[in-house]
Amino acid sequence: MGRLDTMVQRRRSLGRGDSLFRAGDPLHALYVASAGAFKTVVVNASGEEHVLGFHLPGELFGLDAIGSGSHRCEAIALGEAKVCELPFASLSAVATELPSLQRQLLRVMGQSSDRDHDHVDVLSRRQASERIALFLHGLGERYRRIDQPGDDFQLPMSRDEIARYLGLALETVSRGFTRLHEDRVIEVHARRIRILDPAALQAAASGCEPEAPRGVSRRSRA
Repeated sequence: MGRLDTMVQRRRSLGRGDSLFRAGDPLHALYVASAGAFKTVVVNASGEEHVLGFHLPGELFGLDAIGSGSHRCEAIALGEAKVCELPFASLSAVATELPSLQRQLLRVMGQSSDRDHDHVDVLSRRQASERIALFLHGLGERYRRIDQPGDDFQLPMSRDEIARYLGLALETVSRGFTRLHEDRVIEVHARRIRILDPAALQAAASGCEPEAPRGVSRRSRA
């Protein structure tokens, strides 16, 4: 970690909506947000934005440029954010000297690939309610990995951005949140999410209707 800290080329502060890099920019560095969060997006020919992913504090991103040498998407701050730049050339050199760092980088790239694969699965095979539950469950797991509470967190992204990520209409996402709230699976206050019934959320993410506690009946799904 000491080697990585000395490798940081610069630390940048960004405001909501500021771009960290854009599609076509050459690969100069990988990034770790020390505060705030980012989304990566592509914009189609008609100007419609598609959200490819969200990046939380402590997560490494900018990996999309490693294969081609240039970024394929744009990274945008979701709010006030601070980011550390790790020059790619220096990172590669240090990774050859520190096998533990090299293994960690490979693990991070593998996790990024897994998320991309899971996202394709979500968009192609999952019903709307499953997508929403799976998104919240996965976000909680990611918060745990960065040593933050995974059952009580603030969403850094808007519901519209969640809808663009999940390939759903904004109204569908809002109804999904409301249903999970009314079923006492989660508690929603603006962007704050509390997971009240992790087993039920995981079951909903798997497309299963969890068994209701005795004396309590869940609302009809019709």
